[in-house]
Amino acid sequence: MAFIQMNLLSQNLMRTVPVNVILPADKQQMPGMPAREEKPYKTLYLLHGIFGNYMDWVTGTKIMRYAEEHDLAVVMPSGDNSFYVDHPEAMNNYGKFVGKELVEMTRKMFPLSRKREDTFIGGLSMGGAGALLNGLKYHETFGYIVSLSGAFLIEELPHRTNDTVNVLERRDYAESIWGNLDQVAESENNPKYLVRRIKEENAEFPEVYIACGEQDGLRDVNLDMYHFLKENGVNAVYESGAGAHEWDFWDTYIKRAMEWLPTENTGLGRNSGNVGI
Repeated sequence: MAFIQMNLLSQNLMRTVPVNVILPADKQQMPGMPAREEKPYKTLYLLHGIFGNYMDWVTGTKIMRYAEEHDLAVVMPSGDNSFYVDHPEAMNNYGKFVGKELVEMTRKMFPLSRKREDTFIGGLSMGGAGALLNGLKYHETFGYIVSLSGAFLIEELPHRTNDTVNVLERRDYAESIWGNLDQVAESENNPKYLVRRIKEENAEFPEVYIACGEQDGLRDVNLDMYHFLKENGVNAVYESGAGAHEWDFWDTYIKRAMEWLPTENTGLGRNSGNVGI
């Protein structure tokens, strides 16, 4: 399992961005395992949560092991605290970066499939919301979306004030991310708006996997999003279990999400400590 750390100059962010890539191109087959057919890899673009960066998934979960087992390439960029939305006035177009530019650049660099049905986007918390948003916005690119504990905050944003010391709950902080909070519900920054638009266009929806812990404060908004997707004709799955907004839950459910995704699931290869018998 190759683990690649690199820096990309993004035109949409006007700066160099660190990115991690897991690529099973060097996977050594265990005895009795059939050799993998020589073909491009299915790919998961995986987004971190707030306060995080491109290292989060590697340090917080067993993502490398899961990717190797499923012969899946995984691309993990840094998205700052942006919620993966575009800020064109500041040339901080995080949505265009993860939904378009990063896909195009990594496909040039690595043997990745260019097929929609082989291209997935996922994330946790802020990244879970960003994955659903940009998976819908770029539905011609992504065939599947994984959202774990998605921070779906749009509907509560207009009610915010600055009467709190918690910066993440302040109105001025939210305005720095989403702009006019009274207009965001009817904008491309709202997944529900995008669902209605895709439906009007009679375009094909990506399939969606949502999971959230029973003790997570975001459970209700995740259930609401799931029901909205189902009511509007999206092929969506919802799973839940014991857990809060924490890495133990995300490690368990990114593994379950990979089992849901149409991956190859060919098993682990030889690697450090795993040499078979």
